[in-house]
Amino acid sequence: MATEVEKSNDFSPFRFSIAPMMDWTDRHCRGFHRVLSARARLYTEMVTTGAVLHGPRERLLGFAPAEHPVAVQLGGSDPADLAEAARIAEGFGYDEVNLNVGCPSDRVQDGRFGACLMREPGLVGACVAAMKAAIRVPVTVKCRIGVDDQDPEAALDALADAAAQAGVDGLVVHARKAWLQGLSPKENRDVPPLDHDRVVRLKRARPGMPIAVNGGIVSIAQAKAQLAGLDGVMMGRAAYADPSVLLGVDPELFGEPPPVADAFAAVEAYAPVIAEALAGGERLHAMTRHMLGLFNGRPGARAYRRHLSTLGTRNDADLATLRAAVAMVSREEPETRAA
Repeated sequence: MATEVEKSNDFSPFRFSIAPMMDWTDRHCRGFHRVLSARARLYTEMVTTGAVLHGPRERLLGFAPAEHPVAVQLGGSDPADLAEAARIAEGFGYDEVNLNVGCPSDRVQDGRFGACLMREPGLVGACVAAMKAAIRVPVTVKCRIGVDDQDPEAALDALADAAAQAGVDGLVVHARKAWLQGLSPKENRDVPPLDHDRVVRLKRARPGMPIAVNGGIVSIAQAKAQLAGLDGVMMGRAAYADPSVLLGVDPELFGEPPPVADAFAAVEAYAPVIAEALAGGERLHAMTRHMLGLFNGRPGARAYRRHLSTLGTRNDADLATLRAAVAMVSREEPETRAA
């Protein structure tokens, strides 16, 4: 456990967060991640303004108090609609409202929001200003370093300047371009090269703006290295694929003990939440699909995943099913994590 990080209440609220991920970071995922870290800032999946304004709000925006600090990510490009959606989200109790300026999917492009807004920094500024005028909680933007043939130096500067002039409270930069033509959303997560240095240069030029980096961060050691020049780090797929990495967040980045001792204790700490959800009619798989990578690297991890992927999807699967899967995993610390 790290001792070099002094315990403090003065850390940036964006110091470490888990990225909003479509079809992944639902309330069950966030609830389980909170068991592993008390400090990580959690994000919802992107919710469009149309869904917030006209859809089932409780299902879309409801969350458990234990999830705090938690932010909602909105997708949209109409300032008035975003302001109203932000007001509604604030009413649900979110700690932050984030504007998506990074998603490259065709559906998002057709709606004129997401990464294509990198081409319209003035509109992004107008959106931020409208949300800032409507709510009191922080308004942030998650963006790319550019899209398609844009020069990342000019594109990111223009976006940051427009957001800053509108009073943005922080910027999260996915340190890759988004190619809106020729690459799928999945390829856009890996193919464009990472440029973390571009984000660091942005911070150096704007020392007063809170800036966090996203993209390619797979370990707490990497996160700590990035924090030498930035205010925050946002981890995405690595936190989902191997949730146990989050056990290092509180001790390594905040100088505080983790909420639970290990992955086995995390399962038991989350068990009452699962039991309540099962009693409410939800299926076990809705929770355990977010836990499949929890024991990666341990003997028995494959059997654990197989058990939950087969028996855990049945209508009658319950906590006993989960515990039977956990019993297949060795409690000996893997060599790669024992160091």
